[in-house]
Amino acid sequence: MLSENEVISNLPANYDQLKTSVNRTSNWRERLEAVEELGQWDNKKVIDLLTHRMNNDIVYKVQEAAFHKLRAFGENVQLPPKNKGELIKGLTKILVRIKKSLPAGHSYEEFKEKLKKMRIDIYDAYEGDKGSDFDKWLESVWVSLSTR
Repeated sequence: MLSENEVISNLPANYDQLKTSVNRTSNWRERLEAVEELGQWDNKKVIDLLTHRMNNDIVYKVQEAAFHKLRAFGENVQLPPKNKGELIKGLTKILVRIKKSLPAGHSYEEFKEKLKKMRIDIYDAYEGDKGSDFDKWLESVWVSLSTR
């Protein structure tokens, strides 16, 4: 059994910063980078953080990265299935509100910018989930939104 000092010394010097980053809901890239860096430290605290990310991250790329780091540590974990539905509950209602808040005849780019300003969490989650198809997906959703 490791002493408290040995456990603490087996953590990166920037552990607290990485812990904050791995839990930052509005930036999947920051979470992914934190997972990658934490994955170099086989430690109970790190394993707990990575397990939480694997099981609870909204962006599948982050879940996969945490899964691979945990497997590299020899942990017996299963990759959760990719979420097929809405990542964020009530997405359509939120997007309709944003569209209604813009003047009639607004552009897709104006809608996209307002979404980014008002709900960076949604913007970030779907950008991470959709990857290079994000703009195509968001524009098609924007076109389909009813503002009646």
